[in-house]
Amino acid sequence: MPCWPVSAGSPPRGEFVTDTSTAASAPSGARIVLDGVTKQYPGQRDPAVDNFSLTIPAGEIVVFVGPSGCGKTTIMRMINRLIEPSAGVITIDGRDIGRQNPDQLRRQIGYSIQQAGLFPHQTVARNVATVPALLGWNRARIDARVDEMLELVGLDPDTFRRRYPRQLSGGQQQRVGVARALAADPPVLLMDEPFGAVDPITRGLLQDELLRLQDELHKTIVFVTHDFSEAVKLGDRIAVLGNGSRLLQYDTPAAVLAAPADATVAGFAGPDAGLKRLTLTRVADVELGGCPTTAETAEVQPFRAELAAQVWPWGLVLDAQNRPLRWVSAEELAHASSLREAGHAVTGTVELRASLQEALETMLTESTARAVVLGEHGEYAGLIAIDTLVTHLAETRAESRRA
Repeated sequence: MPCWPVSAGSPPRGEFVTDTSTAASAPSGARIVLDGVTKQYPGQRDPAVDNFSLTIPAGEIVVFVGPSGCGKTTIMRMINRLIEPSAGVITIDGRDIGRQNPDQLRRQIGYSIQQAGLFPHQTVARNVATVPALLGWNRARIDARVDEMLELVGLDPDTFRRRYPRQLSGGQQQRVGVARALAADPPVLLMDEPFGAVDPITRGLLQDELLRLQDELHKTIVFVTHDFSEAVKLGDRIAVLGNGSRLLQYDTPAAVLAAPADATVAGFAGPDAGLKRLTLTRVADVELGGCPTTAETAEVQPFRAELAAQVWPWGLVLDAQNRPLRWVSAEELAHASSLREAGHAVTGTVELRASLQEALETMLTESTARAVVLGEHGEYAGLIAIDTLVTHLAETRAESRRA
């Protein structure tokens, strides 16, 4: 049930508010409806946004993608009234935001932008505490929430709460920006190219972190990007915009990749649209292969005999927690007296929650046709092979043709 923080007094009439007591009670996101929204700037012939309508389901990530100047960011900023619409209606959870106090509205919507937008003269803790402080939370509650949010985004509170933004890496700054956006537990989170200014490796890690957080929090997230691959990876739905804020296609990533609405959308998807589909499937969702395994404390000869009888004569040595340590072959064990040092270290692993695209990248990097799959605690879960990815692509292509 929506409620107002006790320490902040009564909410103005018509405000949508949410319980901000704990992350455990985090609400699902709120449904957003844009109905005929237009933004006309004085002195300009054409509107920046023209009669735009869209429904964003509660608890989903909807990604806006399109060329520069198509109105993506303008639409996003109209949702929290940083830009006022010239016409049309925007509702959140059924309530017209135009009838709400704009300051109170913004305190119930998280906002994360490129380069984090942190206050440079404030510590990490004070940055994260910005909205809870505006809502009148007491000091103990704010301190607890700051620590909770830093832990949620993977930053140790004892290490980071007293640092200033200049003392953080770009990726750490973005994590703090997300923590600040989520601190008051808003049902809606607006993200305007939040990972656009970091290197590709950090960007991938931040994307993974956002998906992990969404699995826990189920917010309604509106995400703006120029990167179609990012849209495919993150979005439950993708809104592809053309010039003049024209909505070219609004559908799931799988549907957009399989059946682009027109040549413009196909151009965004790119010639590697088939490979992008690998992003949509997790390793855990396909059938895994396997190989012989043994404990590093086991006898050498029985395992060597087992490997020698296989067509593919490789096996894995596991530690006491069933975590893979080394690859060994029958040939390598011919003169080995112990499994503790035989073979070569396992590299190029992927987790069950990784996408098939990440599995492919691992195989290409390691120049191998197979990758070791790890479970939640790093334990051996099986092998994934390049043949599995080829089969999956063929099956999805066939399904698209039938549809």
